[in-house]
Amino acid sequence: MIYLAIFCLLSIAWWYRKCKNDVITYWPILADLPSLICNAHRINDWLVEVANMYGLTKLLRGAFFARVDYLLTCDPRNFEYITKTNVSNYPKGQEYNKVFDILGTGVFNSDFDLWHGQRTLARSAFTSNNLLSLVASLCEKVAKDDLFPLLSGLVKTSSPVDLEDIFLRYTFDIICVTIFGRNPKCLSKDLPNHELAKAMDDALQVIFFRHVTPSFWWKLCRWLRIGNEKKLHNAWETVDRLMTQYISLKKEDLLQGGQEQNDLLSSYIYFQKEKKKYSYEGDKFLRDSVLGQLSAGRDATGAALSWFFYMILKNPVVEAKIIEELNGIYMQHSSFANEQKAKRPWVFNSGDLKGLVYLHAAMCESLRLNPGVPINRKEVLREDILPDGTVVKPGMTIIMSLYAMGRMESVWGKDCMEYKPERWINENGKFRQEHMDKFFAFGSGPRLCIGKDIGVTMIKSAVANILFNFHVELVKGHHVYPKSSLVLNMKNGMMVEVKPRVA
Repeated sequence: MIYLAIFCLLSIAWWYRKCKNDVITYWPILADLPSLICNAHRINDWLVEVANMYGLTKLLRGAFFARVDYLLTCDPRNFEYITKTNVSNYPKGQEYNKVFDILGTGVFNSDFDLWHGQRTLARSAFTSNNLLSLVASLCEKVAKDDLFPLLSGLVKTSSPVDLEDIFLRYTFDIICVTIFGRNPKCLSKDLPNHELAKAMDDALQVIFFRHVTPSFWWKLCRWLRIGNEKKLHNAWETVDRLMTQYISLKKEDLLQGGQEQNDLLSSYIYFQKEKKKYSYEGDKFLRDSVLGQLSAGRDATGAALSWFFYMILKNPVVEAKIIEELNGIYMQHSSFANEQKAKRPWVFNSGDLKGLVYLHAAMCESLRLNPGVPINRKEVLREDILPDGTVVKPGMTIIMSLYAMGRMESVWGKDCMEYKPERWINENGKFRQEHMDKFFAFGSGPRLCIGKDIGVTMIKSAVANILFNFHVELVKGHHVYPKSSLVLNMKNGMMVEVKPRVA
């Protein structure tokens, strides 16, 4: 017995020394699950480490009782194949629908015929009301009426502020007007909290934990209504209550007539009334159709905007080049007849920003390193072989890490970790379209983000108008790093000081 005990201890010691430096440690019965759980708090950086150690694609064995294997990949060839070439074999899947059950059957949470119908309606709603034009005008109005007064007040008081919080309020206000035709005014001077925004934050947090927790466990917690699942239940009730209120108010507006309603919800109500195709679902159809759009417009865009601004603040040379480019537009609006420059604060419109190559390159470079949604998830229907030679089996879950792909030397070169907008500009000063073949920040193929242009407009408008009119500095000693979430939020926000921009 003594010899057996010594042998077991030596075996455990050997195994520990062998595995302690590995990014993934294989455990009996539990397989690779403990590695995933132990790194959940830093999931995106862990996926980078996995790719650097094992290559762009790595199979992660699920626990014996889970019976699910995960394929981690950041290979752009696989991304292209999964999202474009053989997209029908890689739906989001039933398990995805269960994890994101709060979204219902909207375009972000459906597959096949249901998705196609939702996508067609969404496209019609976006184009019939010209939502891009609406958002462009809203960006100007919100900047002038809300953002500038708020930041000017911070200049006077010299008060530090969490800029990520400001950006999430900015995107929430704009997207609420776009969808519901109502401005919650979260950018008011007293920075009021909003129930719907808070409920969405809570829901996203719990859905992330569902991704890194064995399904049997979170489903048991959901049934018992304990822990994180209780938080999601409460958030769900809040979302449903407020969405019902918004839908009822919009129907009253439409019944009363008056001025034309050009928001997204009005379009869906019109589709439901005229086509009568979805009338059997009542308000649930309306709720599910706009809820995903609300989350994408507020959360994903707000996160992408926050990281873009952070990258600019960390790179003064980039900031100077963007301001120089903006100054060229500003000078075109100046009144040279009276030898006076246009008044500040100056609000740029979307037309002003369309041709700015460096601003666009700087945004793409930030999205390369910090995509608003850093991970995509797919399910395998039929056995297949990916472009890198990996064999995938039915039921397997594929985790596609956009965050890791942006940090791969084999994809972007030895300077992959540098924030370098110049990589997107060719020798003729034009934007390098060829890099878009390995750029998936807005998705790709049939499921390319339908609100891509809206998100880009919101991001560029906020960056241009703030940078040109204010000098923003990071608070010394404040560290900014990613939060473990489905959306690339910042764990401790982005504390800054706002000062006037010297012309």
